[in-house]
Amino acid sequence: MSIQTPENPQFYLSAPTPCPYLEGKEEQKVFTHLSGNRSQNLHQHLAHNGFRRSQNLIYRPHCVDCNACKSARVCVDRLVPTKSQRRILNANRDITRTVLTPRATDEHYDLFLKYLEARHKQGGMAEMSDEEFQDMIEDTPVESSLVEYRLGAQQSQEGATGSSSSLVAVALIDNMADGFSMVYSFFDPEMGRRSLGNYMILDHISRAIDESYSYLYLGYWVKDSPKMHYKSTFRPIEIHSEQFGWHPLNSITA
Repeated sequence: MSIQTPENPQFYLSAPTPCPYLEGKEEQKVFTHLSGNRSQNLHQHLAHNGFRRSQNLIYRPHCVDCNACKSARVCVDRLVPTKSQRRILNANRDITRTVLTPRATDEHYDLFLKYLEARHKQGGMAEMSDEEFQDMIEDTPVESSLVEYRLGAQQSQEGATGSSSSLVAVALIDNMADGFSMVYSFFDPEMGRRSLGNYMILDHISRAIDESYSYLYLGYWVKDSPKMHYKSTFRPIEIHSEQFGWHPLNSITA
């Protein structure tokens, strides 16, 4: 497989596993390692070519007879919130954000387990130990941050220590030259009416605009997967294909 990169790393192909998005399909991934001083630049370059980071690996789907997974990013400076998204922002005005160094705590892990039990009980992360969770959060060779969302906190200050108020959501974020990349997020499932998953996306769109970034990377979008529908509600959104590069969703047959 030939993938042009500045550093020319070695790429590997994973073994086939059941696809988590499309029933009856198998997925494979092409991946390489991120390590040393090259990590930030290599991560940026490969993210522009549809790759995603997981700890010290960066990967892209490479499935036989299927190319449904498309890397997606929101064009933040052109997004106009829908009526529904404005309601989500208004409903969560009492939530504050704190941006921290990626360090896992027992509080984070407890919320993560509560989220998995309610939303992804049969998923691949369901049996993740606290040590594995810590690795997911802290094992990052690139510039990353952990973003806490708390209910009833008195103030939100980037770099501040956590508050004693109730933790309701967490997002692991990679900081890139042109935007933020949402690596993983989870939230209190008992607060489902607040749409905290969508709220974290809207909040990071706001953060990206404040930082004069162009994009918020959302991971993979799959046209026929109900799990992925929410991503297409953040318009304008672009998807990546090997043939066309980045282009607006629906402008070219996905």
